[in-house]
Amino acid sequence: MTPESVLEIFKEITRIPRESGHEGPMTEYLCNWAKARSLECKVDATGNVCIAKAASAGKEKVPTIVLQAHQDMVCEKTPGFEMDFRKDPIPYEIEDGWMVSKNTTLGADDGIGIAACLALLDSDASMGRVECVFTISEETGMDGAFAMESGFFEGKTLINLDSEDEGQLFIGCAGGEHSDAYFKFEKVPVAEGAKAVELTVSGGIGGHSGDDINKHRANAVKILADFLASQEDYQLVSFAGGGKPNAIARDCSAVVAGLHADVIAANFEAYGKIVCAAYSSTEPALKFSSSAVKADSAIDDDSAYNFISALSTVPHGVVWMSPDIAGLVQTSTNLAAVKLVEPDTIKVLTSQRSSVVEELDIIVDEVSSIFREAGAEVDNNNRYPGWTPNLKSPILEKSVASYRKLFGEDPLVLAIHAGLECGLFLEKFPDLDMISFGPTLRGVHAPGEKLELASMERFVKLLDDIVCNFE
Repeated sequence: MTPESVLEIFKEITRIPRESGHEGPMTEYLCNWAKARSLECKVDATGNVCIAKAASAGKEKVPTIVLQAHQDMVCEKTPGFEMDFRKDPIPYEIEDGWMVSKNTTLGADDGIGIAACLALLDSDASMGRVECVFTISEETGMDGAFAMESGFFEGKTLINLDSEDEGQLFIGCAGGEHSDAYFKFEKVPVAEGAKAVELTVSGGIGGHSGDDINKHRANAVKILADFLASQEDYQLVSFAGGGKPNAIARDCSAVVAGLHADVIAANFEAYGKIVCAAYSSTEPALKFSSSAVKADSAIDDDSAYNFISALSTVPHGVVWMSPDIAGLVQTSTNLAAVKLVEPDTIKVLTSQRSSVVEELDIIVDEVSSIFREAGAEVDNNNRYPGWTPNLKSPILEKSVASYRKLFGEDPLVLAIHAGLECGLFLEKFPDLDMISFGPTLRGVHAPGEKLELASMERFVKLLDDIVCNFE
């Protein structure tokens, strides 16, 4: 296995549609790949795939090791960019040492983990039995991990390949939950003589709602809601923005109508200058714009007030930092997206994360209470467990020793403020010993996601050394 072989397989993967919930082509690719190499392969009822390779000669007594990645990817693109994730290949470039998709997500999360598994299985490396497990719909609710039945894989040691910083070994992660609110409203006529204006916040970097939540990223939904909460004498015609529950909202637009819509537009321009100045170091492309539009109907005043007040009141961002691990976010919440789901219903998507179950309960209750007090129906869903660090882990000890031997320095051993499937695996397979690592990725869950090619060499060497010297 080489960095080049991993990258070539990943390039193949960028041509395979694998949006969460629609991983069929990826599942078929994996099965065909295994069949062409006469490897053991099975698929469970959910769509999880397990490909196994028998031990090399002389390695039959080596314990089985499990490598794990997820099949799906977050599908996000810049506004106006023509892309159908159900059939089009991911457009990418190699630029300044990075593989990047400038207008869409790249899918290196977790396509590079898949590619590493396949490259290792395809190599002639001498190793014990290896099982490669590929789950489905990790990004939208860890559906594959939730539905996986006991016995789907046999190994007692698992390496998760879904991390994003080379040189860091992860031994714990946050748990989480989604809290979605549904606001009902009535349509009413726009007041006679009123003008309508569309207000747009765009150009945000966005990013991963866990890994990037402490990086001073602008949330377009929150910014626009805060502005509208400060204005008076308008009717709310529409409000929509954001995308996936595990991504920070990059763009948001609202249409308002009123006799003084031009004043609101001017206020919005002034507000934009203040916000852009506040985010000047982290959001260089953040943009505020307004334009005159036509509108005949609007959301009734009471519903609009309750809706905007709730969006402005509900927290977004870091809630608590870890008192034990420097720099680790312990609890957070993400105001992810707003969309019209019925002619009279607006849906608000949020997600909460925490390494501490009690704190997760607190922030979920707080977010839910704010929405309920504003008259919304709340659906708490997709709860998943965290992964408690084990500093005495045998695979951690082996991985640290391997890293030190290969590169002459110690890796960082950390927990991550993101959801990994390891927590669920530990519930289903309580004897598992686990670790997670990967190459360096940036901008995951947002257009512009990129993979650092230089980090691939260390990532591949480490994985190869651990597997081939496992005992």
